[in-house]
Amino acid sequence: MTDQEFHEKILKKLHELSERIAGITIAEYIEMVRSPKRMIFINFISGLARGLGFAIGATFLGAFFLLLLYRLARFNLPLIGEFIAQLVRIVEINL
Repeated sequence: MTDQEFHEKILKKLHELSERIAGITIAEYIEMVRSPKRMIFINFISGLARGLGFAIGATFLGAFFLLLLYRLARFNLPLIGEFIAQLVRIVEINL
């Protein structure tokens, strides 16, 4: 078997596989639309996952922002440093 024949055979198999995957996806979508309970359940689970991801992401971004503020406050920049120090104190009091 030559390289050209081998590549053609692989391409043919990949094309068949992609058609099967597309057919499965459409069938699953039609099944989901026909069953409102399943659609509600899937949307509920995806909403929970999005909410959890948002909460975790916001926590990390907030922690990173506070870490950045602490480090900027240490530099004692004339105007910015004082503002950041006050902001950090407010955050510490409210935590």
